[in-house]
Amino acid sequence: MAGMLQSEMVREVLEGRVRSIARMMSRAETGKAEARGQMAELYRHTGRAHVVGLTGVPGSGKSTMVQVLAKTYRGSGRKVGIVAIDPSSPFSGGAILGDRVRMSDLTSDPGVFIRSMATRGALGGLARASLDAVDILDAAGFDVVVVETVGVGQDEVDVVQVAQTVVVVSAPGLGDDIQAIKAGILEIADIHVVSKCDRSDANKTLTDLRGMMALGVRAGDPAAWKVPVMGTSAESGEGIEELVATIDSHRAHLDETGAIEARRRRLLEMRILKIAEDIVRSRFVGRRDGEMSGLVDRVMTRDLDPYSAAVDLLSAINRD
Repeated sequence: MAGMLQSEMVREVLEGRVRSIARMMSRAETGKAEARGQMAELYRHTGRAHVVGLTGVPGSGKSTMVQVLAKTYRGSGRKVGIVAIDPSSPFSGGAILGDRVRMSDLTSDPGVFIRSMATRGALGGLARASLDAVDILDAAGFDVVVVETVGVGQDEVDVVQVAQTVVVVSAPGLGDDIQAIKAGILEIADIHVVSKCDRSDANKTLTDLRGMMALGVRAGDPAAWKVPVMGTSAESGEGIEELVATIDSHRAHLDETGAIEARRRRLLEMRILKIAEDIVRSRFVGRRDGEMSGLVDRVMTRDLDPYSAAVDLLSAINRD
């Protein structure tokens, strides 16, 4: 009976039923073993959606950008899934911003699905369940899946391994030229966007970014993608249609050059490593009241050094 119910949920997700999509994401987020078989089945139906990563420093208007992008995609008849990676509550572990009040006007559109996911302390700001959520939306028939990240600096670099097209959003007056260099996100962009371009100081940010991109240009393959720097305004709609067209052009470029396969391979390598890290971490937690306690006692009394204790803990796990 349980197997029949699981198969039914998978079928309903593939049919695009909203309630089943939400339930499947909740199951994946808990990390329970019962969800793994369902996710394995859904994975066989993925690979069709265009996954767009949207990142940038806090205050650059990422959430507003996602909102207007979704509306523009819907205008062309495409279904849009949004996975918003939010900081985790230190008390509940849940996403602090919930289901994004700022995107509430999209929730009545059956062609848009929004899910907030907590980072849960994951390195790079992307929890394993967030990648599962992308798979679920892909299998459910969404044409575009937008992954919006927390916006906390260095951690943003991980989004490049999730998305096929990475959009880095900057804003005038935030010192984004310096922050982009420090955070290491300048070079991960497939498209640079300066939001709020109706502001008087937007031209300086556009000029600075274009200058930095020019410094990084090297002689090489003339067919390589040339990273554009674009100005947009969510308030007036300026540049939004052009941004969607450029995102589509980048996906077409990946398909035409075969680079899409290299990106998918990089994503899969990263996912396998993250899952392995989760498995090892869960085993560590399970040892906390056993070997871990004894090892800590020995390190406290200087009978054992921390490195040797870690090796002993790994040896105990391997024996199991």
